[in-house]
Amino acid sequence: MNGDVVLYIKRKQNGLVTFLFYAIHGCLLIVFLYPLLCVALASLKPAADLVLMPPKWWPSIFTLDNFNKMLFSNDNMSRAIMLSGIVSFLTVIGTVILSTLAGYGFSRFTFRGKNVFFVLILLTMMIPSQPILTPLFIIITKMGLQNNIFGLVLVYITFQLPFSIFMMRNTFDSIPKEIDEAAELDGCSPLKILFRVMPRMVSPGIVTVIVTTFIAAWNEFLVALIFMTDSDNYTMPILLLMTSAGKYGTVDWGLLQSCTVFAMLPCILIFLFLQKHYVSGLTSGATKG
Repeated sequence: MNGDVVLYIKRKQNGLVTFLFYAIHGCLLIVFLYPLLCVALASLKPAADLVLMPPKWWPSIFTLDNFNKMLFSNDNMSRAIMLSGIVSFLTVIGTVILSTLAGYGFSRFTFRGKNVFFVLILLTMMIPSQPILTPLFIIITKMGLQNNIFGLVLVYITFQLPFSIFMMRNTFDSIPKEIDEAAELDGCSPLKILFRVMPRMVSPGIVTVIVTTFIAAWNEFLVALIFMTDSDNYTMPILLLMTSAGKYGTVDWGLLQSCTVFAMLPCILIFLFLQKHYVSGLTSGATKG
């Protein structure tokens, strides 16, 4: 009888813990999603609803005029979206290639000063980006890459490489070296092992690099503002600032909110589609070494 009472109490306690778990996480979900929902609804409101005082939460009528204005009536915004996409794509490609090669080298090869070089790379993660923007600007200008998306891509890759190399090196470290030895017996060179044997096994680390690099490049503002002084080369975050400060202090709230929604969508979709591999890469690779 006493055993049944104890079991009943434990079940009640487990039920209470489960209820509190979901209740707390549900409240946190509402807190985080509420601002996003407000922005999404505002992007679907007509212009008259956006200037009402007090504000009207639910649109009187749903309209896509703001998105139409962003994509088809505003050439600068369309160009900025395209440039942001190109810059983010090139940054991801460059970062993945370089970090994979470097991570493979640090993990699989032995050379003098390997640990020192790796520690030096990690130390660069502790340096804020703002103090080095001036020398980077001078270097990029002397290379003739100011107001050039390739110059911006080089800077973004430079900022993303330390973490990406750390991630890829630890991901390779989590793979047994016996696999390399078996491949070498079959006549594979180190590069063949990297490009033919390793890709599936290190895919979580690569996905982690892709997600973090894309989100950083897509949303980056300060570097693009400094390096892109020509309005024709503005990326989307810069043009969002310009949109928020209109003529005579006016703000096109509908255009601003639709641009904000459009800026969030790629990051949300990429994370949702790749979250399984992303979380796996963080938990397996980042905890090694």
